[in-house]
Amino acid sequence: MQLWSEWCACVQALRPACTHSATFAWMTVALAGFCVRSERAGVTSFVRALALRPDRYPRLLHLFHSRALRLDLLTRLWVKLCIDRFPAYRVGTALVCIADGLKVGKEGRKMPAVKRLHQSSTNNSKPEFIDGHSLQALALLVRTSTDQAFAVPLAARIHEGVRDRTPASEPRKTLLDRLVELLLEILPHGTPVILVADAFYACGKVMRLLLDAGHHLVTRAKSNAVAYRPVPRARGPRKRGRPRLYGDKVRIRNLFRASDVFRTAKSPVYAERHVQIEYRSVTLLWRPVGRLVQFVLVRHPYRGKLVLMTTDTALDPLEVIRIYGYRFKIETGFRQALHVLGTYTYHFWMAPMRTRKRATGDQDIRTQTDRYRSQVWRKISAYHCFIQLGCIAHGLLQHLSIRSGPQIWLRFRSWLRTMHPELLPSEQIVGQALRNSLPEFLAAPENVEPFAKFLTQHQTHELIGCCRCAAG
Repeated sequence: MQLWSEWCACVQALRPACTHSATFAWMTVALAGFCVRSERAGVTSFVRALALRPDRYPRLLHLFHSRALRLDLLTRLWVKLCIDRFPAYRVGTALVCIADGLKVGKEGRKMPAVKRLHQSSTNNSKPEFIDGHSLQALALLVRTSTDQAFAVPLAARIHEGVRDRTPASEPRKTLLDRLVELLLEILPHGTPVILVADAFYACGKVMRLLLDAGHHLVTRAKSNAVAYRPVPRARGPRKRGRPRLYGDKVRIRNLFRASDVFRTAKSPVYAERHVQIEYRSVTLLWRPVGRLVQFVLVRHPYRGKLVLMTTDTALDPLEVIRIYGYRFKIETGFRQALHVLGTYTYHFWMAPMRTRKRATGDQDIRTQTDRYRSQVWRKISAYHCFIQLGCIAHGLLQHLSIRSGPQIWLRFRSWLRTMHPELLPSEQIVGQALRNSLPEFLAAPENVEPFAKFLTQHQTHELIGCCRCAAG
């Protein structure tokens, strides 16, 4: 009862994103389906997990395509809820957000934005080329009182795959432009952020956009990075001509040769104990942004050499290493989203779409009619709504894990080979606890939650008994 009451209290904060009460009610049902389902078969799994009547399936499909669910407002409300409810990791007053890309395989030949994608991964289980959607995601770094850290998913969007008309006065946007735009769009006004990303985002365009908005970037420098020393102050009268902007050229990888200037310290990276690292901090001019950037050179006994860079020159080098070490948490979140919640298991087809050939690039709709173009973006918006609700459900499970860990272990009623009740339960364990306690929550006579009443009205008695037996 307490788990679902806390769950409903969090979901209620998202009510302004729906223009109608019925839309909000079905959105709540979809979020509950994400949390309690034990399979990843799209919207049909919501019907089975919640014992809904089969004729309610079209209503759930309509929810993701409905204009009454305002995606932009929903995302901003979710970000605000995360900042208020989670123990966010802060560096001074700045929040720490993590960004990364994700490629999800899709076989649909009538799904917009599906294209041929290359996966540059050393994992043998991943093919080199796939057909699917290319997404970029943002997450909020959270660290609990027990020193456990994880990334709460904030938003994810499909940022390539369709080529549409662009006004002549507006330059074509790249993946980097769209990621920074997404970050600035969902953040509350006046909230400083340190964005942590991999070497793909180590470019002047991202840094300039973030610096103009009052944010900073922590990333990994490329192996061939080059910087310049500040111009020494000239003595005597000023000479004719334009003054020098950059001093001597420095190849960052050559700075590892000066071993006597490196400091030794205990590794600040999480889960690394009794590990000593050597590090060095150098502030140099980086030409892509035309300003001073801090480079942190690290010698790790097991991971080798590493060069990090940040636009915040006042940030402590050990803090830079610690923050970048948390970047892997978003990869863990991707694994949970793919294999536990099914955040990216949407299967929405576009009937009037021309059948897409396999192994093709971006879908060019610039010469199509306005109606066809609007149908394409409507379908992509449905994908985004599905993904955003999956991110919210993922965050709700993480919130319950922090707030009600002992009760979740009590409601788990199952067994794992590696159970650690003294640690926070994972998303899969929280989902199992919610699934086990749902019949009790719906049958409680003192229950006054509107969600319980709405769900009971749309359930079928033929499946309720089966679901209760599976939960018990």
